[in-house]
Amino acid sequence: MNATDHRRMTSASRKAAFPRKIWLLGSALALAGAISGTAAADPVEDFYKGKNLQVLVGVSAGGAYDLQMRLVARYITKYIPGHPVAVPQNMTGATGLVMANYLYRVAPKDGTTMGLIQNGLPTFQAVGKEGAQFDARKFEWIGSIDQTVETIIVWKSTGVKTIEDARKKEIIIGSIGSSGITYMYPVMLNEMVGTKFKMVTGYPGSGALNLAMQRGEVEGRNNSWGSIKANNPDWIANKDIFVLTFSGKRPGDLDGIPDLNDLITSAQDRQVAQIVTAGDRVGHPFAVAPGVPADRVAALRTAFTAMLKDPDFIRDATAVQIDIDPVDPQQLKKVVDDLFAVPDALKQRARKYFDQ
Repeated sequence: MNATDHRRMTSASRKAAFPRKIWLLGSALALAGAISGTAAADPVEDFYKGKNLQVLVGVSAGGAYDLQMRLVARYITKYIPGHPVAVPQNMTGATGLVMANYLYRVAPKDGTTMGLIQNGLPTFQAVGKEGAQFDARKFEWIGSIDQTVETIIVWKSTGVKTIEDARKKEIIIGSIGSSGITYMYPVMLNEMVGTKFKMVTGYPGSGALNLAMQRGEVEGRNNSWGSIKANNPDWIANKDIFVLTFSGKRPGDLDGIPDLNDLITSAQDRQVAQIVTAGDRVGHPFAVAPGVPADRVAALRTAFTAMLKDPDFIRDATAVQIDIDPVDPQQLKKVVDDLFAVPDALKQRARKYFDQ
């Protein structure tokens, strides 16, 4: 074989080998693509696909907590990867304590159970009350739609229209149990502001308490302003009630109503009142238990934030008089952590309102 023939054969071999190299390169790229596709698969989406998301609230139907729980359940799964099916549920008992204990100790720690925590429960634990089988500092907070404005309202038949009137006349105030804000708030006013509220306890929920007030069994109650606007707007329109005082971020439609802080003259009493009403600053907070994988917690938080911008969600919230004023997870954690950092002497003073 001469040199020319050798060069021809070598060239032919190279040409024959070229398609094989292309094939091998294509196979390698396809394999890399398959591996990349597997790596890019969303484990959160894979987890939630075909599952239920249990959304709990610790009180009965008829109040702001139940309303917000159901509104969130209706919309949040639209933004959770895998789109689980939301299952709203009322788990009543001890003004939300039963549900909070269940969420922390019993519920699956996998992101399939989320609860709307009664906003007074972190304070309940911080002041050392028995019965809290959770550590509020360890909940994974998801978010809150709004901050809470707590009020004291009285029915028009009492003839009481101002806090000054309530200092002169005894008024029967109804409450849900003796450990929640519906009891603590008016009792605190009696001691710090000089009102003459007589407490009647044992109503199972906000709806029953509202009905009792309309029937004349009780003459007033503590309630959040948002709940009144959402569930009983006719009371406001018909001037069936008078708002005596409020705490929290002042809403525009309560101009002229005295802030609780303005009524309490003692600086130390105001500090104690800030502990008792700390729930105002967290509003209606949703949480999952500690131990839920971090990527699922992050997905729930992202979904909650996206939900708040959904036009349909905004429309439905507006229709029931919910003012969207979100509290993010970092703010929720700070309020809770700050509660536990309060000096023990002040926490012990606040505790007496939980010891009734």
